[in-house]
Amino acid sequence: MALLLEAGHATRQGLRARNEDFVGMVTPLEPELSNKGFIGAVADGVSGNEGGREASEYAVRGLLADYYATPDTWPVTQAIERVLKASNGWTLHHGSIRPELTGMATTLTALVLRGSFYYFSHVGDTRLYLLRAGVLTRLTSDHVWDRPEMQHVLTRAIGLDTQLTVDHGTGQLQERDVFLLASDGLWASITQYDLAFHLSQLAQGTLEADACADALLDAALAGGSSDNLSALVVAVRTLPEQNLRDSLSISHTLRPPPKLQVGQMVDGYRVEALIHASAATLLYQVTDAQDVSGAQRKLVLKTLQPDRGNDERERAVFAHEEWLAKRVIARFFPQVIATRPPNYLYYLTTWHAGHSLQQHLDIGHHFTVPEALALGEQLVRAVGALHRRSIIHRDIKPANVHLGDDGQLRLLDLGLAQSGMQDSHADADAGIDAPQAGTPSFLAPEQFADAPASLRTDLYALGVTLYQMLTRHFPYGEIEPFQRPRFGQPVAPSRYRPEIPLWLENVLLKAVAREPQERFETAEEFLLALQRAAAKPLPTRGPPALAQRDPAGLWRAIAVIAIVANLLLLYLLMLH
Repeated sequence: MALLLEAGHATRQGLRARNEDFVGMVTPLEPELSNKGFIGAVADGVSGNEGGREASEYAVRGLLADYYATPDTWPVTQAIERVLKASNGWTLHHGSIRPELTGMATTLTALVLRGSFYYFSHVGDTRLYLLRAGVLTRLTSDHVWDRPEMQHVLTRAIGLDTQLTVDHGTGQLQERDVFLLASDGLWASITQYDLAFHLSQLAQGTLEADACADALLDAALAGGSSDNLSALVVAVRTLPEQNLRDSLSISHTLRPPPKLQVGQMVDGYRVEALIHASAATLLYQVTDAQDVSGAQRKLVLKTLQPDRGNDERERAVFAHEEWLAKRVIARFFPQVIATRPPNYLYYLTTWHAGHSLQQHLDIGHHFTVPEALALGEQLVRAVGALHRRSIIHRDIKPANVHLGDDGQLRLLDLGLAQSGMQDSHADADAGIDAPQAGTPSFLAPEQFADAPASLRTDLYALGVTLYQMLTRHFPYGEIEPFQRPRFGQPVAPSRYRPEIPLWLENVLLKAVAREPQERFETAEEFLLALQRAAAKPLPTRGPPALAQRDPAGLWRAIAVIAIVANLLLLYLLMLH
C-alpha cells in the first residue's frame, strides 16, 4: 500500500493592501514520493513594502524546488535546513542592495510526509497543527518576544539575521491524521474549537481539502481577522509499510534522554525501574501517565546510553533495531507501541511479567525434559517467524529468551539482527556486519573463521540454548571473548543428564553439529524433529570419519605410511 494523501490550500489578502503570504506544495510521483515525500509550506512576508511578498514567495518556491535536488542520503530536516539557510543568505543580500526591499524577511513553516513519518521545519510565527483521533495539537512554537505588548515582534525569521536557527520536529504518521499549516492571520482569529471542527470534517471525509481550507479562512474572517490569511491542509488516507530510510532519518534528528531516575517523566511516561543496562543501551519500565483510560499500562522504554547519542553508527543500528521490531508482529516478540511525537530517541514495547531463561538458570531452576521440550518448540517457532521475514537474530541465548508469567516465551533484543533490507542501507549495516558479533559460546564454529551469519548459525545458537537449559553446560565448553577455539566433538548431553532420552540427544547433537551441512537446514525441520519425538527419532550419529574429525591427522598418517612403504621397498631392493 502506498502513501495516499488529500491536500488543499487557500490564501486571501484580507483587509491588507496586498497579500504577503505565500503557500505552496508538491506531491511527486514515484519514486520521488518514496525517496523525498510530499512537501508543503506556508510563509508570511515581513515588511511594510513589496519585500515581504518577495521574501515569502522566494522562500517557498526555492524550498519546493531545491528540496528535491538535495541528495537522497541526506536526512529530511538536514535537506530543508540547507535550503532555508541558502534562502536566508539570498534574502539578506537582496534586502541590503535594493532600497525598496530593505527589511524584507519572512516566516516559514514546512511539512514533509514521507513513508510513515512526518517531518517539519519552522521559523517565525506561522504554525503547524496536528489533528489526531479528534485531539488538536500545536507542533510549533512562535518565535516572538514573550512580553505581552511585543508578541507581534519576531525573534526569528528568514532574512532577519545572518545566523538562522530553525526548529525541527518529527513523528510517526497514523491514518486519518490531518495537518494544518497556517499564517497568523488565520490562527490568531479562530478558536481551537473551530480549528478542530473543520479539520475533523476533513478527517472523516465529509469535507474536501480545498473546501476545508476555505472554511477555515471564512471562520477567521468572521472572527475579525484583518491580516493576510493562509491555510494548507493535508489528510493522511493510507500509509505504506514503514521504510527503513525513515527510521534512519529519525535517528539523525533525535538524541537519547539523559539517564533517568525512578519517578522521572519523559514525554508523559513515568520511569518505574531500570530493567537492564548494557554498554550501548538502557531499558526502563515505564507507565503511561497520560493514558486517558486510566489503566496506567506498563511499558518498556529502550534507548541508547547518553554517551552514545553522538555516534552516527550507534544511532543507525538502534533505528534498524526499532524498524525490525515493528515488523515482527507475532506472539513470540514484545510488540512496539505507537507513541506521541517523541522529543528523544527511544521506542516503547509491551511489558510482560516474568524472567529470562538465564535468570531462571541463575536462581537454580531445574528444567525438566518436558518443560525444555515445550519451551524449545516455542523458541523454534519464534526463530522461524524471524527467518520467514528474512531476519537473522544473531544473538540467541538464554538471556535473550523471556518466559512470561503467562507461559508465553518471547525472543528479545534485535540489536544485532540482520535483515534482507540491509544491503541497500549501509548505515544500518555499520557495526552489525562483523561475523563474530554475538556471544562467543553461542557462535557457530564457522563464524570463528569469519563466515557470515546465516539461518544455520541461528539454529546452532538455538541448539546451544536448549542444551544449556537442560545441562547448564556448553556442547564444546565455554568460549571466552577473543578466544580462538578448536572444535572437536560435542559432549553428549546425557553425560550431564542421563535421563535425557536418546531421541532428544540426537536432536540436540544435530543442532550443534560442527559442520553446517550436518545441522538442521530450517527452523521448520528443527520443529518437526522435536514434535515427532520418540515416534520417528533421528538416527544416532556415529563418530565421523577421520577425514572429517582430523583432516591434518589423516594426511600425517598417509605420509607416515608412505615413508614406511618406501623404506620397505628400498630394503627389498637392497636385498636383491
